[in-house]
Amino acid sequence: MDGTMMGGTGATTDKDEVAMADAPETSMSVFRLLPSLSEYRHLQLNSFDSRQLMRWQDGGSEADRLAQLRAGWTGEKRWAMSDFPSGYPGAPVLSRRLTEDFGEDLSTAGSLVPVEIDGARGDEYFLYIVDAVVDCLDLRRSSKPKRLDGEVKKPVYRPEALPMHLPAFRLPQFPTAVQWNSWAAARLVELTGDQIEARLTWSQDPAAKPHPDPWGF
Repeated sequence: MDGTMMGGTGATTDKDEVAMADAPETSMSVFRLLPSLSEYRHLQLNSFDSRQLMRWQDGGSEADRLAQLRAGWTGEKRWAMSDFPSGYPGAPVLSRRLTEDFGEDLSTAGSLVPVEIDGARGDEYFLYIVDAVVDCLDLRRSSKPKRLDGEVKKPVYRPEALPMHLPAFRLPQFPTAVQWNSWAAARLVELTGDQIEARLTWSQDPAAKPHPDPWGF
């Protein structure tokens, strides 16, 4: 399995390969998820709220934890609204349909808070705040975290420490980004079709090819 990308534009992994990732006990891979470049409307997050979220993720107090997130739609009004409309690394947003179809597994790693969308009525979306911070990087083999934000461009995980039972987690070295385990990424891609681009950041399979710039836009 190449695994460079699942879903989204320029996808190199078909649905059969996505299904293969749905077994955490046999496929240990980690992904960054973001909206695809298909014709869907996406959300622009309120800058104050996004900074507050990052402050909390980076060791802020409980007072910094968001109770809701403000945002506004971007894109052509004739386009459908994406079920996964946020590309911010640490702020995944899911539609109500997606949270319900995904199931209760989301609650094992974090919680959902409502998104207040400017000028929108009846658009129910939720910010997924990932509480799980797991120290599972192989620091010797991984690229050095960037000084500014802690980004680890080329991570290598310790398989015995990787929390495969969780859908997502954050790293103490890179706390402002959400990492998705393979089975959760596969489920979301299956539920949304062409709405999500899943960039492989690491795989236990030596033949897999991680995305060259997983945290870029």
